[in-house]
Amino acid sequence: MKKKLTSILFLFAAISISACNNPVKKEHTNIPEPISVEEIQEQGLETAYFASGCFWCVEAVFQSVKGVKDAVSGYSGGSEKNPTYHEVSRGATTHAEAVKVIYDPKVVDFETLVKVFFGSHDPTTLNRQGNDAGPQYRSIAFYENEKEKQIIENYVQELMESGAYSAPIVTEVKQFDVFWDAEEYHQEYESLHPENPYIQNVSIPRLKRFQAKFPDLLKAGH
Repeated sequence: MKKKLTSILFLFAAISISACNNPVKKEHTNIPEPISVEEIQEQGLETAYFASGCFWCVEAVFQSVKGVKDAVSGYSGGSEKNPTYHEVSRGATTHAEAVKVIYDPKVVDFETLVKVFFGSHDPTTLNRQGNDAGPQYRSIAFYENEKEKQIIENYVQELMESGAYSAPIVTEVKQFDVFWDAEEYHQEYESLHPENPYIQNVSIPRLKRFQAKFPDLLKAGH
C-alpha cells in the first residue's frame, strides 16, 4: 500500500512539473507594451496565428526568430467570446491556446513562419503536446487569405511526401476569425519565470531543440 501511494505521489508530481496549467501570477513592470494595430499598420508589419500546445512555449519560440517583432499569448479557434485562462485550460471552451505573431515581412515571410511552426512541435499528436492533453492544446495553423492557406497546405503535403513523420499530420488548417489576448501574467512568461518547473523541464528544452534545428533563423543572442 505504501509503495502504491509513493508511486501515485510521484506520478502527480511529474504531471505537475510537466503540465502547462499551474501559472505563477506575478505583477511585472518590465513587460513591454503590446504593439498596437496602428503601429502594425504604420510600420508595415503583418500578423500570423498559430496554436501548438502551451502558449508559453510557442511564444518563446517565435520571439527568437529574426523578423518577429512580438509574439502574444492568447486564445483562438473557438466560438466563445472573452475566454479566460481558467476556462480554456480546463477544456471548457472550444478555443486553443494560441499565439499572435507580429512580424516584418521584409525580414521573414509567412512561409518561413509556417516552417517554424511545424518544426517546433509534433503535428502528429491529436489534441496534445507532450503531457499537455486536451483540445485546448491542439495543433492549428491559421490562415487569413487563400495565399496563406495554399502555403500551409503545400508545406503539409511536402512534409508528408518527405516521410518526415511516421504518423499522419493532424494539424488543423483553419481560417482565422478572432484572437483573444491572454491575461497579462501569461505574456513573456518563459523569460519572466525561468524558475517555474514547467519552464525548466518542458518549455526551455523545447526552445533549445528548435534553436538547434534552425540556427539560421535566430535573432542575435538566441
